[in-house]
Amino acid sequence: MIGKELIDLIFKAFSVERWNDKLRPIPLMQMDKHAHKMMLTYVLGRYEEDCGNEFSWRDIIRGGIYELIRRSVISDIQSPVYREIAKNEALLHKLNYMIYKEVESKLPNDIIRKEFERYLLDDSFLHPHSKKILEAAHKYSSYWEFQIIRNANPNGYSISDIEIMMGNDIEKLSELEGIRRLKKKHNIKNFVDLCGELRYQLRWGHLQRIPQTSVLGHLMMVASITYFLSLELEDLTDERLYNNFYCAIFHDLPEVVTRDIIKPVKISVPGMREEIQKIEKQLAEEEIHPHIRKVWVEEIKYFTQDEFAYKTKNAKYNTFKEFKEKIKTEESPLDGPLIKAADDFSAFLEAYNSINYGIRSSELEQAMKSIAYKYKNSNISGIDISKLFEVYNVIDKDN
Repeated sequence: MIGKELIDLIFKAFSVERWNDKLRPIPLMQMDKHAHKMMLTYVLGRYEEDCGNEFSWRDIIRGGIYELIRRSVISDIQSPVYREIAKNEALLHKLNYMIYKEVESKLPNDIIRKEFERYLLDDSFLHPHSKKILEAAHKYSSYWEFQIIRNANPNGYSISDIEIMMGNDIEKLSELEGIRRLKKKHNIKNFVDLCGELRYQLRWGHLQRIPQTSVLGHLMMVASITYFLSLELEDLTDERLYNNFYCAIFHDLPEVVTRDIIKPVKISVPGMREEIQKIEKQLAEEEIHPHIRKVWVEEIKYFTQDEFAYKTKNAKYNTFKEFKEKIKTEESPLDGPLIKAADDFSAFLEAYNSINYGIRSSELEQAMKSIAYKYKNSNISGIDISKLFEVYNVIDKDN
């Protein structure tokens, strides 16, 4: 199971600032950017799938996770410097090997260690078309951020040069249908813009915390934890991993139209949670679904409605035992309770890290401990979730 050292390394991306040599109207954090990138992989991948092009969703997912880890290690190297390093194959190989040695002991098992090593050092590790989708998502999400920078620095030094360079990078990837549509400002661009706007919404908005985390960045943390927990599952198919990961990355998407409603409000007023869910569905139908292809709408609903349930394409299940019996025979299995555990654990980390930085309040301490107690002796999808929390020593084991 994923351990504290790797979790801390991934969580570090909430503190890694991007474009920190330019005037920024808002903080631009690595975790937010990476979440937007992985949402874009869904869009680009679905277009390629619809066009009949071969690629691997598993490669896209693990490539995204491993790249986030890699960037958390080399957070001090700015993009222009890294571009120059990348031109020297021998130097880039040495850098990547250094990254591997830095992370090696933090990875949970030999299989993941070998995969991460190959991701860094073997160009043939990922399916070539999956790599292209990842590259395109990276380039476009960076360009999306740049629009914010450009508007704040219209006459700034090198702004026009950066725009030309980034435009050329995206142009080279125009063989991808999704990139062509984004360039032509099809409806899908509105969907991508909506996803990006989740970075403007701060979580725990009524409390001071360090680091502050956005809804968008939180989704990437949830998806990362979900990925590593999913690797612990028996009978893990590519389809099940795909559903778990993309449900995790999109499960809060309706908040782009409802905004982040804090949990005490949802649970303290009788009937409030159900009413919010009805409003979310209505607003999603009006403001989100019209911007994506009709053939994708049911899947987006699958990821954003009843997202924390054990389910397959045609049914929901009350217990893991019932769900497990259907995994091999029913389409589209999804471990909703596992995603909920990752969601709660990510909230726990947000509270824990703020307290660890010295920004504490009774609300943060109560939230941190109540989440840890909730998962004491908890087994979800055959995984002992309590192990995630034990190393943080926030609850008395005897109680």
